[in-house]
Amino acid sequence: MMGFNNAYDRNNAVKYALTYALRPNPKYKYFPLINDKSGDCANFVSQCLLAGNSKMNFDHNNQWWYRFSSASNTNTDTWSVSWAVAHSLYYYLRNNENSKSQFTKGLEVSNPSELEIGDLIFFQDNKGTIFHSSIVTSIYYGKPFISQHSFQARNIYYMNSYKASKYHYLKIII
Repeated sequence: MMGFNNAYDRNNAVKYALTYALRPNPKYKYFPLINDKSGDCANFVSQCLLAGNSKMNFDHNNQWWYRFSSASNTNTDTWSVSWAVAHSLYYYLRNNENSKSQFTKGLEVSNPSELEIGDLIFFQDNKGTIFHSSIVTSIYYGKPFISQHSFQARNIYYMNSYKASKYHYLKIII
């Protein structure tokens, strides 16, 4: 994967993730986990991507954005579905890769050893639904460790997060 120009600032994305993994950034709306539904994972990962130099995409066909409405109240902020929902974020990044979009892309690789800090891991259930997203914040002995929301965790081995029937490993490219 080396040798191509990538504007993604992995270090900034990871710095942001490590800063806000255990205490969400109060500048953004927080989505609590309610009865194993909803949650803040994709919102958190999107914030990390933004910190890593990803540009918001307001295109009506393939959107990824967050709008602040007030500096003091996140309750009136708005966002795209792909910003805040794990499976939508996954498909947004994959579609961008497939179409060679100018926006942030996610190249799926088959082996977690190909991941670097700042790359993403998505979790799929046995029904084929992607239900969780996380960001790789460190590599220990060739294994990716992640930070995430819903539940909040910082630098845990990804297999110690939610159980999944399949993992999707995405290399992030801008």
